Order: sequence, then structure tokens, then C-alpha cells
Amino acid sequence: MSDTSKPSVVPRDTFFFLGEINKASIVMLTDQGIVSHALGRHIAGALDQLLRAEAAPGAARSADYLAFERRLVALGGNEASRIHSGRSRQDIVATIERQALRDGLLAVSAELNRARAALLELASRTPHPILPAYTWGVQAQPVSLGHYVTAYAAALTRVSERIQEAYARLNLSPLGSAALGTSSFAVDRERLAELLGMSGPLVNSLDATQISPIDNGAELAGIAISIALTTSALVADITMQYAQVRPWFTLEEGSLTGVSSIMPQKRNPRGLVMLRAQASQLIGLAQSFFLLAHNVQAGMSDYKAFVTDGQRGGNPASLLRELESFSANLEALLRTLRFNGPRAKEEVDLDYSTTTELADVLQRDADVPFRVGHHFASELVNYGRQNGLAPAQLPFQAARDIFARVAREAQLETVDLPLAESDFFRALSAENMVSSSRGLGGPQPAEVERMLAAEKTALEAANSWLNARQGALRNAEAALDHAFAALLDAS
Repeated sequence: MSDTSKPSVVPRDTFFFLGEINKASIVMLTDQGIVSHALGRHIAGALDQLLRAEAAPGAARSADYLAFERRLVALGGNEASRIHSGRSRQDIVATIERQALRDGLLAVSAELNRARAALLELASRTPHPILPAYTWGVQAQPVSLGHYVTAYAAALTRVSERIQEAYARLNLSPLGSAALGTSSFAVDRERLAELLGMSGPLVNSLDATQISPIDNGAELAGIAISIALTTSALVADITMQYAQVRPWFTLEEGSLTGVSSIMPQKRNPRGLVMLRAQASQLIGLAQSFFLLAHNVQAGMSDYKAFVTDGQRGGNPASLLRELESFSANLEALLRTLRFNGPRAKEEVDLDYSTTTELADVLQRDADVPFRVGHHFASELVNYGRQNGLAPAQLPFQAARDIFARVAREAQLETVDLPLAESDFFRALSAENMVSSSRGLGGPQPAEVERMLAAEKTALEAANSWLNARQGALRNAEAALDHAFAALLDAS
């Protein structure tokens, strides 16, 4: 029996994928009777020799099909060129690209899931401490750490869902489309797809080789931009408060913080800056693909066949490698992120982000029209800031006087502030505002716990999906090896 076992370490490079394509082709051609059984076995033997020679250290492992075919013919004679029946370099390269991008997308998914896990661990440790949230760069309302983190976790879950959707569209086989219009050989494209672990053929042969590389690349570029934008927003948020003497988000001192060569006190947020720069690089690579594919006649090489050129900008495979690295760096950053709950609460208490709840309490409990309550709260803020007072330091009599003035201007029947002093200050407390929230997806503890559980479930599902796809590829490769071995050993 022939030894068709693979070397212990086989690089999953473009040559590997070309080898898989050729193994699948000769199995299918023999099954279809396009080549005789004896000839199929002969060609398979030459192919096996070539693949083993290229597995040796220092081998060229070129994915140029014409160079590959010359070596195959040298081993198996001119008859070995019949392996190319019903094929073209066009559908071969399109298939190699999909095989490589399929691997790259799964690698990104694995790293992204690890980053999501790190983010959820941060929230799960202490989900309910209060911190400020911002709009327009200004403190807006208090939320909890779990609420804040699950917002970004939800965004990364959407990225994961886009990856799964993209994988389903990517995992279709162009092989057998030939240049763009198939051929007169009875090529079984469904069988080729099955042998390569793909869910089926990409049906229209023109689309398979000439059109689909455009939207495949655009979809992957969009995924990269999505995660880059979401992450850079998180980085910007953390960086903004990092300049304070006492920030509430810090990085654990180590490789992701930097020290100054002259200023002993400096602990620079190196990890934040580097991740932000890499996000910009990702967006630039993605935009390069859009520019290469824009306004180009279908069938040109601008937007395709760059899978073998790892250095060229706009190459979707290079983009996925950068995205994999970016996701790993995001995980590393999140695992060094530290949260100081008391300091975050102190920041909330220094400002007036709870006054929305004061207006709500006046409407809900005392039937004061919202706009009147809002105007009162706004005037209260002006008074407090002009006098350098935090909300807890406001004189209750001053609040009553302000309400009376606003009520008279609004021509209310009563001008007395309809809140006792204890109720007034309770309405201004961050704890009360967070716990009083009733809306779906709000910062109240019950909703935070529910959202955290939902994100953990989503992550488990994503890992299950990843394991299933990886397992399916392993099984398909084993099945192809078995079919190829059976052809080699057939008498």
C-alpha cells in the first residue's frame, strides 16, 4: 500500500491549497471517467511524488500552476497534464484564494472570541460599579461597568456574526468554472466542492472567477473596518480619561505601559496608542482594496489573485492576517485593563449627570410637566456650577427658590418644590438613577446581569460555530486524503 500520510508539519500556504485542488481534481476526473482509472492512478502517483518533494525543507513550494504542471509532467509524462481537464488558472487561483481566506477568517474568529472573553471577564468581576458615560465628549449619564462593557461586547458579537455570514458566502467552490464559461468536459463541480470541504459550488461560472472576488474582498474589508472603528472608539474613550491625575481605567504596569527616559513619574498608555495605530492601519488596508476594485472592468487582475503576494496593499489575505494580529493585541490590552470603581463614582458625583432623573422624578411622582422639570434641573445645574458646588452640596433652600421661580414662569398652580429634602437628594444620586432605570437594555443590575448572560451565551455559540467549521475542514481533508489514497492503491 502506498504511504500517503502527510509530513508532521505541513504549511497551509498557497502551495498546500494547490496540492489539495489537484488531489481533488484527479479523484473527480477518474470518478467521472474523464481520465481512465489506470491513467488516474498514474497521474495520482506523479502528483504524490511532487507533493512529497515539495514538503522537504527548503522546497520552492510555488503556487504558479504552470510551474507546478511542468514538474508534474516531468514526473508523469505529458499524459499527466490531463489533470487540468476542465480547469483554468482562473478557477484555480479563485479557489486557492477562497481556501486561504477561509483559513484566515477562522483564525480571526478565534482571536476575536478570545478578546470577547477578556472583555466579558472584566465586566463579570464587578458588574455594578458606577462610572460616567459621555456624549459629545461631555459627561452625560451614569451607567454601570457591566452596562458599559456589554455595549462593546454587543458590537463585537455583531462582528462575529458578520464573520459567520461571510464564511458561508466564502466557503463556496469556483473550481471547475474554468476561465469563466466552464468547458465541454463533464466536470462534477459538486464533487470538487465536497472534496475541498466547501458547502457547494459557486454556481455561475462567470461570477465564480471574475465577479465574486470583488464583493468577497469588500465584505472582508468591511468586517475589518467594523472592528477597527468599534475598538478605536473604546480606545479613545479610555485614552480621554487617562490624562487625568487619577484615571479610573488604567493599564497594569508592564509591556503595554511605557516609561519616560527623563520623567520618572510617567506611565504612558503604550498599548492604547499602539492599538489605535493598528486600527488605522487596518482601515487603510481595507480602503486599499476598495480603491483597487473601484471602476475596474470585471475580469481584470487588480482586485484578485493577490493571495500569493503577502506584501501588497489591498490583498484580502494580508488584511485578515493584520486583523488576526489586531484581535490578539486587543485581547492582550483588555487583560491588562484595570478599573477603579470608587474613582469612577467620584467622577460621577462631581458633575450633574443625574439631573435627568430629577426631572423624571418630578414628572412621575409629582405630575410636574417634563419640560418644566427639565428647565428647573438646568437652572439648578447653572447655580451649582457658578458656586462651585457638587450636586450633594446644593443648599436645599436654593433648590426650592429656583423651583419657585421656574414654576411661576411656567404659570403652575403651585410653586412649592414637591419633594422632601431626602427625596430631592436621593433623586440626584447616581445609585438611584442607575437602579431606577426600567428600560430594556438599561444599566439597572437585573438588565446588566441579563445582558452579560446573553453575551456569554453568544460567545459560547461563536466558539461552537468555530469548532464545527474547523472540525469540518479537518474531516474534509481526511476524506480527500482517503479518496486520493484509494486511487493510488487501486489495482
